[in-house]
Amino acid sequence: MLQEGGAYPGARAEELLTLFAAYFDDPRSPGELLGLVGLTGRARTLYRRLSGGEKQRLSLAMALVGRPQLVFLDEPTAGLDPGGRRATWQTIESLQADGVTILLTTHFMDEAEHLADRVGIINRGRLVAEGPPAELVHGTGGLSFLADPGLPVEQLQTRLDTTIREAGPGRYVVDLADPSPAQVAALTAWLAEHDVLLRELRLGAAGLEEIFLALTEEETP
Repeated sequence: MLQEGGAYPGARAEELLTLFAAYFDDPRSPGELLGLVGLTGRARTLYRRLSGGEKQRLSLAMALVGRPQLVFLDEPTAGLDPGGRRATWQTIESLQADGVTILLTTHFMDEAEHLADRVGIINRGRLVAEGPPAELVHGTGGLSFLADPGLPVEQLQTRLDTTIREAGPGRYVVDLADPSPAQVAALTAWLAEHDVLLRELRLGAAGLEEIFLALTEEETP
């Protein structure tokens, strides 16, 4: 699946899939694929009249028409609205369940964390990290949590005897190399005492995005 292009602008969505299906001995039906990517109602629409997100979903359908066992997806959710993005994730997950191997490039770290069995981070043409998402995140140590923005972290720092910073609105990173159960309990107790709802608690860095930024900053001369 190309990031963009690869289709005749004057052809209709269903016609493009019918054309691509003719290249294979056992293709998936155009109607099935249009339903899979949520474009059934756009079957008779010219490619050039589709929105950017619809073109992305049609490109995905074109990549799947030949029942491939290995799929290369280049930024498959670029330009999609949240609904289209979620539908594309579900399509990819169904391919995984069918045993299809997928190589996906993306700049969305939440997408990589949600979909990938293994992640490779590339900076300036070099592979700087590789492994399961949970391993990359947890291997960095630390503790992060999501709660109300603007908490008085100075008080919490005194309770935990370590540094805490608000990395983003409501996203807090606790400087603990190897958090203990007692420290996690102290954190949740402090939040309860201050009537603060804990929305997320993560052992490790704040996520793949923070890992990506740290690795690429270190690698950039």
